[in-house]
Amino acid sequence: MSLTVYNTLTRKKEPFTTIEEGKVRMYCCGITAYDYCHLGHARTCIVWDVVRRYLQWRGYDVNYIQNFTDIDDKILNRARKENTTMEAVSERFIEAYFEDMERLGVGKADAYPRATHALNEIQQLVSDLEAKGYAYASEGDVYYHVRQFKDYGKLSGRKLEDLQAGASGRVTVEDPEASKKKDPADFALWKGAKPGEPAWDSPWGKGRPGWHIECSAMVREMLGETIDIHAGGSDLIFPHHENEIAQSEAATGETLATSWLHNGMVKVGGEKMSKSLGNFTTIRDLLEKIDPMAVRLFILQAHYRKPVDFTDEALEAATNGWQTLSEGLLFGFQYGSQLGFKRDLPELLPEFRQRFQDAVDDDFNFAGGLAVLFEIAKELRKEGNLLVHQGKTETSSEVLQQQWYTLRALATVLGLEADSNQLNSEPTNGLGDSEIEALIAQRKEARKNKNFAESDRIRDELKEQGVILVDQAGGVTNWHRG
Repeated sequence: MSLTVYNTLTRKKEPFTTIEEGKVRMYCCGITAYDYCHLGHARTCIVWDVVRRYLQWRGYDVNYIQNFTDIDDKILNRARKENTTMEAVSERFIEAYFEDMERLGVGKADAYPRATHALNEIQQLVSDLEAKGYAYASEGDVYYHVRQFKDYGKLSGRKLEDLQAGASGRVTVEDPEASKKKDPADFALWKGAKPGEPAWDSPWGKGRPGWHIECSAMVREMLGETIDIHAGGSDLIFPHHENEIAQSEAATGETLATSWLHNGMVKVGGEKMSKSLGNFTTIRDLLEKIDPMAVRLFILQAHYRKPVDFTDEALEAATNGWQTLSEGLLFGFQYGSQLGFKRDLPELLPEFRQRFQDAVDDDFNFAGGLAVLFEIAKELRKEGNLLVHQGKTETSSEVLQQQWYTLRALATVLGLEADSNQLNSEPTNGLGDSEIEALIAQRKEARKNKNFAESDRIRDELKEQGVILVDQAGGVTNWHRG
């Protein structure tokens, strides 16, 4: 089975192909840096992080670019409110973005271009559009003439006539720039300077770029005229991505992206999570209550194109699910020496590897891939319980090591990793592994001397500290934390 993806542009699943064999040029629209990221941002970033990881696992060389919008009305409004600068606001929240993503295990993109760093490329693109008759200057602004681009609406499926009808009668109220435009659907490529706002010199006078032109310019600068994947949230399909297509394809005469991929929104009580609605939870607030890996699991358990509802019940289920997976991922660290695991890394079990690939190859069905991981993790958990309570396993150590290594390798593709340090860390009750082993040795000596009262006292003391002893034949005592 080959990898298939749902292309928003064609509205169907299709085999994934690349412009250059074995290489993927991928661009994801990043954040506007004016506030802390919320769970909706986390979903977008985790989904495309895992898509990138999976493509790499499948053998592709991926060049992954994600931008920052660091000049925008929302940033300027926050700067005014805090009596600071646009640069200070954007720097603060870009830094916070990286902190949040690191905690969520999101790998870094290959580059993070910023709008304010791409002003030459932006102005060149606007000039190209103007020279070709797709843009016009008006009172210090420059607008894109939508009617000049015959394919406008091909991504979103919206017809220009419908947009015109919807705008009729209200553009003068909602659009203060309407008098400058040739057509109500036209949008700004360059905005003339306003008092108190940052501005840059340009052929059209001092001003700053419009939002849509930024991504078109950064895609062309970083990845070329045509890329393999353009990704982002489904809320960007219109107008942002539609306008990107109109700008880029009019300027270059080439297809902007062969595959357009969009993730679904995070909802709260059926409504999209967003700052404007005030129903959002920031990533950093959420991570005060829940393990970052449980958040990844919550997001990956739903198909990336479908909406996902943010509820306490869903997060609790994800936390329980992560507990199961993490027990499997820690199996070898916990029992490997007891089972005689070898240092040589085994091959992945072909059955599980193939089932995982078959699932995810179907339009990045990570939930299907997770089902394979849970199957292995539950088997390892069962064998761990047998080892603790009966001193032996039903499955050979060679197979168990292969299962464990397969689980870890496939989980890494999804960015799910358990911290083995937690097995050796000092628990809150103060009893470390060495102290437990010392008490077990004292108990063994007491039993040898037939001092059963002392033996029982030590057992009860350990039990109060959450340590369960399991006596085996031959005088062997295994233990685990309860």
